[in-house]
Amino acid sequence: MISEQAIPVYKTLPDVFGSLEASLPHAKRWNDLAEQFEKRFGRKPAYIARAPGRVNLIGEHIDYALFGVLPAAIERDILIACGPRPIPALSDSVEIQDAPGSVVAENLLPKYTRQVFAPAVKEPQEVGEQHARVESWHLDINTKELRWESYVKAGYYGVLNHHFSGGEGLPVPVDLLVTGSVPAGSGLSSSAAMVVASTLAFLAVNGKLEDYADHAVLNKGGLVQLAMKNEKRVGVNSGGMDQAASVMSDPSSALYITFYPSLTALAVPLPARVVFVCANSLVVADKALSAKKGYNLRVVETLVGARILAKFLGLQIDSKDRITYREVAGQIAGEKYGEDMGPDALEKVISTLEQKLDALKPKNRVDSQLGVTMDEMVEMTGLSNDTFHEVYLSWVDIEATYFQLYKRAKHVFTEARRVLQFRRTCLEVSESSDRNDAFFNKMGDLMNDSHSSCANFFECSCPELDELTRLARKAGAYGSRLTGAGWGGCTVSLVAEDEVYNFIRKVKETYPAYKNLEGDALSEVIFATKPGSGACVFKLEL
Repeated sequence: MISEQAIPVYKTLPDVFGSLEASLPHAKRWNDLAEQFEKRFGRKPAYIARAPGRVNLIGEHIDYALFGVLPAAIERDILIACGPRPIPALSDSVEIQDAPGSVVAENLLPKYTRQVFAPAVKEPQEVGEQHARVESWHLDINTKELRWESYVKAGYYGVLNHHFSGGEGLPVPVDLLVTGSVPAGSGLSSSAAMVVASTLAFLAVNGKLEDYADHAVLNKGGLVQLAMKNEKRVGVNSGGMDQAASVMSDPSSALYITFYPSLTALAVPLPARVVFVCANSLVVADKALSAKKGYNLRVVETLVGARILAKFLGLQIDSKDRITYREVAGQIAGEKYGEDMGPDALEKVISTLEQKLDALKPKNRVDSQLGVTMDEMVEMTGLSNDTFHEVYLSWVDIEATYFQLYKRAKHVFTEARRVLQFRRTCLEVSESSDRNDAFFNKMGDLMNDSHSSCANFFECSCPELDELTRLARKAGAYGSRLTGAGWGGCTVSLVAEDEVYNFIRKVKETYPAYKNLEGDALSEVIFATKPGSGACVFKLEL
């Protein structure tokens, strides 16, 4: 099981990237980071923590319905050089940087300024005896203004409360220097990579990745769970896909990540001769302003739809339960609690349930309107107004006149089926000696259908993403779709490896926002990537 594997700690760069040849393009960047650390802090770093971004190849907006997704780590990553900071003996300094566990954090990008902070130990009466191991430490994180150091603090938070609670010693002071090549706000999970790298940095500096009798060493599954909790500190309620992809990926493979009955990840080999090209639309959705009508609304529509479908199918649900579509599928299939029916059986159940989705349409349609009003939606659930509000609205802000339950469900079920078909096609390619384009065309068709569904049923695309995917297909991609939450951010396209240069040139010439970009500026917004290796720690020889 991937989740049970140890977090890799390497001592040479070729080990990090799998070979000397593969490491050569990265050597200068890593050396420059180490040299900058020494220049700023007066000594060499002890470790460099690495966590890659991820691209979701297919399976958008279905993780919170608990259906499986298929992401892969990308080669672009977050690096954090770090080392313990010596404190003068018998020092009575009151400076923050001299406090136990204090952090001096710098970033190679000048716009991100130097930050100095220290964790505070909670008073015992604040914690409560039974919760002492959970919240013994505190760090101030501003969730209303997402600053770069908030993600560093988020990674530190979990390490503090996981490893230094209940009088288990004090964390060491740490200096760290951050750099990243994952474009921020692009839908490639730079935030998850930042939190994973930060978590690893603090684990490494405090010796928590080495096997000692006084503590159990965290494995990959444990790191994913810890990073998920850590990222929630900055107000991001992640389902685990981003962290699992960053931690558990390996070269040449995607990850089939399932969330029911628990988070699991299985490697899915990807075919040779093709690569994935990520292209940034350069549209950044303001999540704070758009959530009421965007992401948050989709989550509520998806969860409410699952209850209504379950009720229509005669399933018994507690009034306070927030059942998901995946759980509906499991109950219909007679799946035992805690078991997974497997992809083949699941695909059959999904196809059956797709025929039942008319139950989510309004009883009295007006013109072509497929949505329902708030009053109609509450009535369809069979809940009282108060109970409905408590279960579905008390924890989130949303805004809509009509709630598109049918359209959202149509996307969720067809997208879940596309993930299973994409996975199966990848396995067929790996087992076949035939390398013709039929497999790639099938994968591309699934990606195209996914984008169409995102645009028309889930309505999470935007004109620029639609145009960029259209231009990608015209430029020779087998398939192209938005990736990430949508409403901006990136597309991902399946392209023949020997056609990448021509593909990027054609997209540059036709997508208006790219026309004046050259060199590094262009490679920041459109680039080819193969599946990369997961998170690791590089231990430097001092």
